[in-house]
Amino acid sequence: MVTVGKIKEKYFRDAVAEYQKRLSKYCRLDVIEVADEKTPDRASEALEDQIKQKEAERILKNIKDHAHCIALTIDGKKRDSPGLAAHIGRLGLNGKSNLVFVIGGSLGLHDSVIERADEKLSFSDMTFPHQLMRVILIEQIYRCYRIINGEPYHK
Repeated sequence: MVTVGKIKEKYFRDAVAEYQKRLSKYCRLDVIEVADEKTPDRASEALEDQIKQKEAERILKNIKDHAHCIALTIDGKKRDSPGLAAHIGRLGLNGKSNLVFVIGGSLGLHDSVIERADEKLSFSDMTFPHQLMRVILIEQIYRCYRIINGEPYHK
């Protein structure tokens, strides 16, 4: 997982750490945090694009050429948990075991990251803080592996 910014709140860090521990039974999950850029209030579109581009350069440096990149975007494909689990399972069967989920910063992802992505995934039409989104994503990845392995999960 490549994400912009650090988690500031301890309760979010604790949740991520708990799911990373649970996931270690199924896979290796690395969380790579790249620096975010400060965005001034009322920034112009041009400045916002420059900020996203700087963040994108940092993100793209951390995505290997052979990795299957899944960018989280509001306009991505929506899946339910069993559907995401089946999709991740199929990717693994097709030799795509190095998955990289990308969470952008407060302005979202630059077009260069979207272009690099093999697919776009959306969890909702709503916008979530990227720190909370990291917790939601890692919980869903954990849930996927429980489903893939035929283990019970809370519905």
